[in-house]
Amino acid sequence: MTNSENATNLAHRLAPGADNAPAIAAPERTALSHGGLRRLIGDTVARLNALGIGRGDRVAIVLPNGPEMATAFIAVAAAASTAPLNPAYRVDELDFYLSDIGVRAILVGKDEQGPSVEVAGRLGIPVLRLVVPEGAPAGAFTIEGDPVGSPIASGLAADGDVALLLHTSGTTSRPKLVPLSHANLAASAAHIGATLGLTPADRCLNIMPLFHIHGLIAAVLSSLAAGGSVFCTPGFNALRFFQWLSEAKPSWYTAVPTMHQAILPRAARNPEQLAGAKLRFIRSSSASLPAQVMAELEKTFGCPVIEAYGMTEAAHQMASNRLPPGLRKPGSVGASAGPEVAVMAPDGRLLKAGEIGEIVIRGPNVTAGYERNPDANASAFAHGWFHTGDQGVLDEDNYLRVTGRLKEIINRGGEKISPLEVDDVLMDHPAVAQVVTFAMPHDKLGEEVASAVVLREGQSASEADIRGFASTRLADFKVPRKVVILDEIPKGATGKLQRIGLAAKLGLG
Repeated sequence: MTNSENATNLAHRLAPGADNAPAIAAPERTALSHGGLRRLIGDTVARLNALGIGRGDRVAIVLPNGPEMATAFIAVAAAASTAPLNPAYRVDELDFYLSDIGVRAILVGKDEQGPSVEVAGRLGIPVLRLVVPEGAPAGAFTIEGDPVGSPIASGLAADGDVALLLHTSGTTSRPKLVPLSHANLAASAAHIGATLGLTPADRCLNIMPLFHIHGLIAAVLSSLAAGGSVFCTPGFNALRFFQWLSEAKPSWYTAVPTMHQAILPRAARNPEQLAGAKLRFIRSSSASLPAQVMAELEKTFGCPVIEAYGMTEAAHQMASNRLPPGLRKPGSVGASAGPEVAVMAPDGRLLKAGEIGEIVIRGPNVTAGYERNPDANASAFAHGWFHTGDQGVLDEDNYLRVTGRLKEIINRGGEKISPLEVDDVLMDHPAVAQVVTFAMPHDKLGEEVASAVVLREGQSASEADIRGFASTRLADFKVPRKVVILDEIPKGATGKLQRIGLAAKLGLG
């Protein structure tokens, strides 16, 4: 199979990196070069084929965050289809995901004996072990295990093959399985690289979980495809962030808003590391970034903050703000940055600037469809576009503002309220550090507005203070009837605040 026939395979997307240039780095480890990464990919493909695993086979990867998780994703995907799973999953969750995906084998750490191994044993799934040789550079590994049969097809995967399988979060329904091809991932990595102007000189500090599309594609794949490098941490830790900043010397990092908000209060306690930081930009995605947080980040780090918009079904990036001298609009997720982006009415009409509707996309990075789910595909791909489930509006510059998830819009006795609008107002209160507004059950109205709030360190405010502040800025029906002040707002596995189900978690209604 020639390079031209297979130009969008992930292995070939990584060709630009110079042999001796760093590719994968990690705390207190020597870096793996691009040449070393290419050799690792070749060795892993040969090893998996020898074990009876090849194109079309599915391998679940259950590894902690770090350099080996990053390289295992890339190297295994070059031979088979990868399904990275959260190592914190419990037995019932693993049982569902491993069964639903239909995996041929599971890849775990050398000494792993936890729930993933237990469930694999019960389901009759062969267990492969990832072994890190003594003194090896970051990300280097070998695979131990017994043969599982013969591969259907060996050699490097092709661009149409499935590279990555991830489930949607499934907050209101059974999680849907999203297959993403090599071509999808290659397109998304190229879109991100072009948007951010990534070069071999760039290094990303990755603090995102690597069982999620944001970390896998925005941090790891886009960096490597540009010939640059990625510094892989063990996962987000606000206490260690500035230490990693000094060690990695990155040109950028990408995170969800809650991570940025956890980093900011620690900046003043780490003046030397902050002064030594040479960030070209900071990226934010996966949830709405409050304009107040964006302004504080830019002031603290002295660089532009680029807010982007992504989702699993689009292999991450759909829209993004631009680096200077391009437009950067606080409160907007930017203009189309890869796929076509439009706003649609329920009847399939594309709406004009200023009209609110459902955000729809189409392009080379978008999944061909959910697996074994014809009903979901019929509605998700209606009218020739993929329907994101988000509500939004385009402005005169074709910059998109997301006004909320359609399922999260609060219906208070027929009045539709965007929780993001309430969030934006409450974030202006001087004592508020973090807020998430959500629907609370109400016996007469159906739903009522409620907000969970975390206060700034050393600040105080009562529920009455916050409601009074909101009442000066919002119409009465939008003012939260309940404000819960918390030390921490419950988050999902990727660090995102979750509105759906929050009322139940907090015992409201």
